[in-house]
Amino acid sequence: MLTTQYSPWLILLCLAVGAGYAALQYSAKAPWSKNLNYALAALRFVVISFLCYLLLAPFIKTTTTRTEQPTVVLAVDNSQSVELFTPKAVLSQATTGLAGLAETLRGKGFTVETRTLTPTPGRPARLDSLRFGAATTDIDRLLTGTREDYNDRNLAGVVLLSDGLVNQGRSPSYSDYNFPIYSVAVGDTVPKRDLRLTGLTYNRVAFSGNKFPLEAELGFEGYAGSTATVELREGTRVLDTRRVALPAGRRRVKTNFQITAPAPGKRRYEVRVVPQPGEFTELNNARTAFIEIVKGKLRVLLAGAAPHPDLKALRAAIVANDNFDLTLALPGVAPLRADADFDVAILHQLPAQGGLGNEILAQVKAKRTPALYVIGAQSDLGAYNQLGTGLTIQARGSQTDEVTPLPNPAFARFATDEESTRRYASYPPGAVPFGDYRLGAGAEAALWQQVGRVATQKPLLVFGGPAERRQGTLLTDGSWQWRLSEAVEHDDKPEAYDRLVIRTLQLLTQNANKKRLDVYPTQESFGTQDDVTLGAETYNAVFERLYNQKIDLTLTDEKKQVRRFSFANAEDGSPLRLGPLPTGLYRYQALATLGGQPQQDAGELLVQSQPLEALESRADHNLLAQLSRRSGSRLYYPAQFDKLAEDILKANYKPVITAEEELKDLINLKWIFFVILAFLTVEWAVRKYSGSV
Repeated sequence: MLTTQYSPWLILLCLAVGAGYAALQYSAKAPWSKNLNYALAALRFVVISFLCYLLLAPFIKTTTTRTEQPTVVLAVDNSQSVELFTPKAVLSQATTGLAGLAETLRGKGFTVETRTLTPTPGRPARLDSLRFGAATTDIDRLLTGTREDYNDRNLAGVVLLSDGLVNQGRSPSYSDYNFPIYSVAVGDTVPKRDLRLTGLTYNRVAFSGNKFPLEAELGFEGYAGSTATVELREGTRVLDTRRVALPAGRRRVKTNFQITAPAPGKRRYEVRVVPQPGEFTELNNARTAFIEIVKGKLRVLLAGAAPHPDLKALRAAIVANDNFDLTLALPGVAPLRADADFDVAILHQLPAQGGLGNEILAQVKAKRTPALYVIGAQSDLGAYNQLGTGLTIQARGSQTDEVTPLPNPAFARFATDEESTRRYASYPPGAVPFGDYRLGAGAEAALWQQVGRVATQKPLLVFGGPAERRQGTLLTDGSWQWRLSEAVEHDDKPEAYDRLVIRTLQLLTQNANKKRLDVYPTQESFGTQDDVTLGAETYNAVFERLYNQKIDLTLTDEKKQVRRFSFANAEDGSPLRLGPLPTGLYRYQALATLGGQPQQDAGELLVQSQPLEALESRADHNLLAQLSRRSGSRLYYPAQFDKLAEDILKANYKPVITAEEELKDLINLKWIFFVILAFLTVEWAVRKYSGSV
């Protein structure tokens, strides 16, 4: 449609201007015929009228109508557990039924697309090439990805083929999907006869000569009333054996091993359930523990400016761990001996106002001991800012904020588990100085401050300082309330608080990095599906950080096969990515030239087999039924694909018709210019040929 921004009555004015101009031009007697004169006048009338019309800013409005057929997505859980625990006949029936459903729906005008847990980049999954090989199951990610990708499309619903077993990501029960979910249940709800190790709990650091526990959780189906043999191995050597009773009425039991830590170094232990006759699979019978043995107990100095409830809470957390020896020092109450020796110090409100406890602070400085500073009302912040901890505090008067701890997900030196995060959220608030905080180079926040329900980027627990002397800062002297409230709420087991204190001390007492090249795994162990990553730090002769240094790495597995890599340590801290590796213990050697001098580092990394898909054989059809019921649908089985197709068609999903309008200014059409030019050229040529210009 052609229209303008102005009144259509102005078109008459354009015609009048064109007619007037043509009359003025061709009213005089011409040397050519009258008919030619009328034709030239008409040509001039058209050109001038159209040029005047262009001044009215005319535009063309076009409407494009598009019809989108309803889309049904076939979301297939192609995890290993589906193929492992679903009878072959049932699985074949399910895949054949999916193909038949897709053909039926396409015949009724539907668009049918397929998605899996492991989509092939660049092209959609094909039903005739499904492979059930995914090592983990994240149904929420599968459904959420579908919701995001089809947000602006005519999505009729999702047919979810799954056994309902989830071992990664969030449970789909807690997500809200805005489309119908037609669940098709596979797997087997009848438990298989199976023994499996469902968990292995241990401290990742132990001290040479001390005994440390290793707790194994054993799951079982079909063996109630009998016993199982559990072995503790190091390499091919069996260190210990347990006969574990499998009582009726239960599905899981635990057993403990006590190991005497050998000489310092990294040790790998395997806990294995000896297979029994009739066992469905042995894939889940073993798990590996990777433990670093360090020398002796850590000596901890706990010093404060004055008696305080924090000191009691910190002391209780430390003495509960057999790997620490504790010395308590208070000015005027329990003076610190001049010959006292310690590996790490906790300095509560030191440096203090008025110089209280300066002799303790001086002794810690003289020994260049790693220290955790706890900031409180008596702290001298001016003196603290001179310590070079990696944090500068500019307080605004004596005001404070009331905060609770919030883990920083980007902090990789130690991990915070979900249970600890939940417990942190229920802690009573502690007072921190109100003001500005500035992190120095190399400093990292392990905990942020959360004010009420507002998460902030202000640090609460910070690690920094020079590489040869790590230092930490806790910005509240109210943490004693955290331990007390946690003990009340969790049967006198303040595990999250104690774990935070112990991990902080372990991090501070890691061997001071006096190497100019330091290459290290970014986590203690990796799974076979993980992207194995190594971090790297390089320093000059005075231990200032260097970046973009070329590092050559040699990785050797247990079969002496060698892989070589070359990379540079970027300023953004991005690690070297080795990709997924087979299970095993790998040794690496790194070489670099720093300041013209060759440097090297070596270490180990462990890749563990994590057979998540084999840990649970009993399908969870209740989860699938719940998902369908919440979305207004129901649960189906592989023999009910005809009923499923009938119900989808009965829902009467309609195509969506969309209309899109496009406005285009007439003056922007290039061909208009050439038409006008052609008209004027014809007029000029005829006049020239007929004897006039």
